[in-house]
Amino acid sequence: MLNNLSLLLGVPTGGGAEGSSGSYIQILMIVGVFAVFYLLIIRPQRKKQKDTKTMLAAVKKGDKVTSIGGIRGTVKNISENSIIVEVDNKGTTLEFTKSAIGSVDNAAPVKASKEDESKESSEQK
Repeated sequence: MLNNLSLLLGVPTGGGAEGSSGSYIQILMIVGVFAVFYLLIIRPQRKKQKDTKTMLAAVKKGDKVTSIGGIRGTVKNISENSIIVEVDNKGTTLEFTKSAIGSVDNAAPVKASKEDESKESSEQK
């Protein structure tokens, strides 16, 4: 049985130096595959999850959001696990879980600092 397993893995059965170098190469190849898998799949997915979590934590009243289903509206109220979104001018509201928010389309304008305002006013003159 052990011999069959070594044949499946491609490990030479004839003892000696050649067999040990072949198994090292196979181990390095397996480690390489896992490294590529981590760099191409796991790491970007973790970054995306972190960015989404940061975005959801920054959502505030008045932001324009789009749900993962494509419904757009303006945030009216935020609780710990849900967000109430007004979807039209007639006052129709929908309640979503925070994880159902796909993107923040147009955040409420942030006031510029005094330095930025002075730069803008000097550029306009």
